[in-house]
Parts: sequence; structure tokens; C-alpha cells
Amino acid sequence: MKFSFRPVEGAFYDLFTKAAYNLVKGTELLNELALPGVDVQSVSDRLSDVEHDSDSITHELYKKINSTFITPFDREDIYSLGSQLDDVMDHLEAAGNLLYLYGLTELPSLPREMHELVTVLDQQAKITAEAMPRLRSMKGLEEYWIEINRLENDGDRAYRMLLVRLFSGEYDALTVLKMKEVVDELEAACDAFEHVANTVETIAVKES
Repeated sequence: MKFSFRPVEGAFYDLFTKAAYNLVKGTELLNELALPGVDVQSVSDRLSDVEHDSDSITHELYKKINSTFITPFDREDIYSLGSQLDDVMDHLEAAGNLLYLYGLTELPSLPREMHELVTVLDQQAKITAEAMPRLRSMKGLEEYWIEINRLENDGDRAYRMLLVRLFSGEYDALTVLKMKEVVDELEAACDAFEHVANTVETIAVKES
């Protein structure tokens, strides 16, 4: 039987879970932008609200790290995981806000590949949210980081095909520049989900 001298500090796991579920809210809001007649400003504002909530969760996590004598696993890993979850939210919010500010939702339709990339992000968010509570036991996590890696590869393919479409001459040069900024934020969010999964894998290996 394996014994651990680390406490089971539930607050850390709760904060990771809350941060991850905020990412689900973020990707669901991005999906709303594809709906006909959507109030784009409302979606952008709600994304900003979710991002501010994520910032508060991250600050609460940092305070908890500094005020806890013995943490459930390495402080650096706790800090890294919290920071990376927040990074994902920053990219999601940036993508939604740029879509609104640049008026891109007024186009007849957004590229199919952009919707595919958002779908990948939505899947990554849901899988991440399901995985965070399992940090308590460190069990059943391997399938999570394997699937996140697979989805990141799907996101990379969608990103490359989207770039091909953007530079095909279908859109005017200014629209291409605007869309490229949005697409880069979406791709960065996809990568950031993988960074979260890599950190979870590192923690699981250390604690096994």
C-alpha cells in the first residue's frame, strides 16, 4: 500500500475544476457566434465576463498556494496548471472579441474550417473539465491527455486548411488580415489545451 504525506486539499481541485468549466462556457459562447441572428456584442460581453471570472479563480488559486504550508502536489505544478488554464481562456476571449470588433460575423458566412476549429476547442474544453476532478485520485487521466493530443492534431489540420482558404483569393486582403488574427488565437487556444494536458501528465507521473 502506498502512503502519502501530502494532504488532500480539496480547494485546489475545486479551483481547477471551476477554471476548466469556464473554458466550456467560453467555447459554447464561440459556438453561438455561428447562429443566425445572434447578438454578437452580447456574446463578446459574456465572453469577457467569463474571462474576468477565470482571472478571479486564478488569483484565488495563487493566494491559496501562498497560504498553504503543504500542497497536494508540487507548488510549481499547481501554479503552472492554473496559469495554463487561464491562458486558454485568454485566447478564447481574444478570438470572440476580435470577431465582434472586426465585424467578421457580418460576412455571409464564416469559413467552414473556422467552425471545425471551434468544434475541436469545444471538445477539448469538455474533456478537460471532465478530467480535472480526477486529479484528486490521479486515476483515469491517461486517456484524457491522449485524446487532447489527438484533438490538437485535428485542430492543426483545420488550421492549415483554413490558411489555405484564406489565401486562396476568396476574401479581400483586409478581411484576410482580420480573419488571420482570429484564427491564430483559436489555434493558440488549441495548443494551450495541449499544454494543460502535458502538465497534468507531468503531475500524474510525479505522483504515481
